[in-house]
Amino acid sequence: MNDEIRSSRVRLIRPDDEHEIVSIDRALEIAEQFRMDLVEVAPDANPPVCKIIDFGKFMYEKKKKEKEAKKKQHVIQVKELRFRPTTDDHDLEFKTRHAREFLTGGDKVKATVQFRGRDMLYTDQGEKLLNELAEALDDVSKIESKPTMEGRRMIMILAPAKN
Repeated sequence: MNDEIRSSRVRLIRPDDEHEIVSIDRALEIAEQFRMDLVEVAPDANPPVCKIIDFGKFMYEKKKKEKEAKKKQHVIQVKELRFRPTTDDHDLEFKTRHAREFLTGGDKVKATVQFRGRDMLYTDQGEKLLNELAEALDDVSKIESKPTMEGRRMIMILAPAKN
């Protein structure tokens, strides 16, 4: 801004949207005539592009645009459901309903089967359980990662299906 601009020649955009290539001294004079600031808006261009504007207003508008962009972002959360290899059918149905709610709400679901002690002998039951869950939710989800073992846990991630 103003005296901090180091280039000798700049492409100047006036408040009345006229463009011209001038020396930095001339650009500062013109900005002073308009009683505004000379702000470098495209430093990588050749020559750099400078605009005559009110710097405070420029920063206010920039922050306002960033705030609007932030409002429109949707953060996808990962909800976790935990099972054991011996999880009952009723419990599976109950947790499947919850997973359906999460997926229709736009969140991902991480289904985890925890193996303790001798449960490690029944990893096939854990995989069967996760496959049943994925099958029950195939209308609202797609499998993002298939059931895989991570230590004493088997993990599968389901993402919402694009309709």
